[in-house]
Amino acid sequence: MTATEAPADYAAWLGRSEEARDVVTAGPLDRWSATLDRDDPPHKDGDVVPPLGHWLFFLPHARQSEIAPDGHPERGGFLPPVHHLPRRMWAGSRVTFPGDIRVGDAIVRRSTIASIREKAGKASALVFVTVRHEIGRAGEPPAIIDEHDIVYRGLEAGQAGAKPETVSAGAWRRTLMPDAVQLFRYSALTFNGHRIHYDRDYVTNVEGYPGLVVHGPLTATLLVDLVRRKAPEARIDAFAFRALSPLFDGREMSVNADPPGAGGKVKLWAANAEGGLAVSAEATVSGTVPS
Repeated sequence: MTATEAPADYAAWLGRSEEARDVVTAGPLDRWSATLDRDDPPHKDGDVVPPLGHWLFFLPHARQSEIAPDGHPERGGFLPPVHHLPRRMWAGSRVTFPGDIRVGDAIVRRSTIASIREKAGKASALVFVTVRHEIGRAGEPPAIIDEHDIVYRGLEAGQAGAKPETVSAGAWRRTLMPDAVQLFRYSALTFNGHRIHYDRDYVTNVEGYPGLVVHGPLTATLLVDLVRRKAPEARIDAFAFRALSPLFDGREMSVNADPPGAGGKVKLWAANAEGGLAVSAEATVSGTVPS
């Protein structure tokens, strides 16, 4: 089956919207900085939320009785009920920052299902759902627009697929060794119950991975953090990433970038210890940027 927009079974979900409200508080941002091993001063009212910090708010709140065996909430509700494909993963995002949100702000998120695509993969059928989130203060234009891609796959997808493309080190590079504690802390920050990130028995015996899986959004955050470390005076105006192959705890990984080119474009990527490409990304920056 080739990719098709709006399969008949899911057509009723296209365009569906919901709204959520939250207040930006300093505590999650301080714990986020600690998880990223940054030495930021404590956040205070009026501070701008760093890029991707909005992922710490509008957290899910499904009741315990509504949690599926994999730790995700049961299917249905706002998202289409893709019951025949039990694996759900964050495949990527495209985020723009036309404005800022700040500690102390009361913020609103309007979410709309923008597209649903069904596609045949190498080992399993795939369903891609894109949700567009517009975030900002009530009554004002969005300060953040986040198009979030979710992919549903079958259990047989496992370790199928070609060996990741091998990539070289970037001019900007940081090596890390993600461990179970860091993954647990990020799961706690985002109230993410998906067991592949903290339950070793489940992830190895049920889903067939060799270790705990590093969250796609955590890797994306580490890529943005690399830019923040190398160009602390720059503003990140846009960021997009695509998850290509998994990274695991206890195995070295790297985040890489080339300095900005024309138009402030920064090419970024994350790789495993063997140089296999795990995440490809691009940021657009402005302001003071080192060459």
